[in-house]
Amino acid sequence: MKRILIVEDEPEIRQLLASYLVNEGYFVSEAEDGVTAIELFSKEKFDLLILDIMIPKIDGYGVCEFVKKHSNVPVIFLSALDDERSMVKGYDSLADDYVTKPFSMPVFLRKVKAVLRRERPSSGEEHQKFIYKDIVMVPDMMMVTVSGREVELTSKEFDILLTLIKNPGRVYTRELLLEMLWDYDSLVDVRIVDSHIKNLRHKIGEGVIETIRGRGYRVAQEDN
Repeated sequence: MKRILIVEDEPEIRQLLASYLVNEGYFVSEAEDGVTAIELFSKEKFDLLILDIMIPKIDGYGVCEFVKKHSNVPVIFLSALDDERSMVKGYDSLADDYVTKPFSMPVFLRKVKAVLRRERPSSGEEHQKFIYKDIVMVPDMMMVTVSGREVELTSKEFDILLTLIKNPGRVYTRELLLEMLWDYDSLVDVRIVDSHIKNLRHKIGEGVIETIRGRGYRVAQEDN
């Protein structure tokens, strides 16, 4: 059973989320402030954090920074802050998704399932590797190395890079990446992709992912 930590200071929203998630078969813990969230996270194992930004004691950005520093546990921000600056800051904090209030519960539950849909492949496919130049990706271990050095990526960064590397030379539009990896709907801004590409380039090097002006992104085909 997947374990989810809800960090939300509004009791009504927290309880509503917990009720729906329990109904979907998840084990749920709750925290109303950043300090409690970090304490719970340090003591227990969670598969996902649903994190409000404007919470007492330590804000959501601080909690997300702590979580990502110590683990690869995915984080979904759930916030009333719907301006571009707040959303970009959320993704720059390595959040895996950003949902603004008010929100559709069916869409939100779908996003939760999408983020958690990181199952290991069957035994016959374990340790399958995808290699592009000096980058090696092992999907079932969520592991990436660049020139032999392990690089930590968020789940969305990993999915974007793997999609591009599997199909070198193919150009992916922002809209296509959103549809494939975010369960694209009208609540998602295409600039989310740009933010993740920016973070990827910082981690794996500037020369890997190319921008094709007016079209999208790709990795170039390797020379034979």
